[in-house]
Amino acid sequence: MDIQAIVEDFWACRQRGVYYPPQWFDRLTLDQACRVQLGLLDKSIAAGARQVGWKVGLTAAAIREQFRVHEPVFGYLLEEGRLDSGVELDLSDWLGTGFENELCLRLGRPLSGPDVDLATARAVVRGCHPAMELVENRGDFTAQLAVAVADNVQQRAFVIGPEVPLDAGTNLAAVRCEVDINGKQVAQATGDAVMGDPYASLAWLANKLAEYGRGLEPGQYVMSGSFTRQFPLQAGDRAQTRFSGIGTVAVRAR
Repeated sequence: MDIQAIVEDFWACRQRGVYYPPQWFDRLTLDQACRVQLGLLDKSIAAGARQVGWKVGLTAAAIREQFRVHEPVFGYLLEEGRLDSGVELDLSDWLGTGFENELCLRLGRPLSGPDVDLATARAVVRGCHPAMELVENRGDFTAQLAVAVADNVQQRAFVIGPEVPLDAGTNLAAVRCEVDINGKQVAQATGDAVMGDPYASLAWLANKLAEYGRGLEPGQYVMSGSFTRQFPLQAGDRAQTRFSGIGTVAVRAR
């Protein structure tokens, strides 16, 4: 297929508010979908957007089971989607909202695959934020995974608390998170739910991006993937996630 022609069609549909173009249902491989996603990223940057990082999705068994998917995926983060902890969200123009509970790694040095291992990934991280990814359910994610990947894997925004420095002895796999919605605890998990170690998620991302001629840059954010399943967020909800040794992130919806 002509990937650039598909990119242009997705872009034109997006301008009309159609994020899952039905003409591409059941027609794209995951590899083609990744190429379309990156083409859409390039068009967004050309139109004035600023990329500030990447996300890894479907890293935890709980998420893969929820959406019946068997491998991680990647997406990109834009500056317009970066929000600070405590933000009050107006959901009136969201197409169904959910949140995932993640660590947001901040890179101090560039990182490019292939053959990035856990130690290499750990060495380039300068710090970590407690974080939530805010997703928008713009279509049937499970039934049309390739279209969802092309459409940036539900990504709309990410919320981060203050950055804390990391050193070589920080064990992210042992970080514990506790998730509260409206004052009631709804989930607990540890960092080993993220591919065994959140640094493994970063290594996977660097190696996967290398297949498409891309790498990670100093200062970029990387959302590790969720410790827990995805939770819906509705007007009036207050959500908070505590990460042991890292900090707390919170969001309120209206």
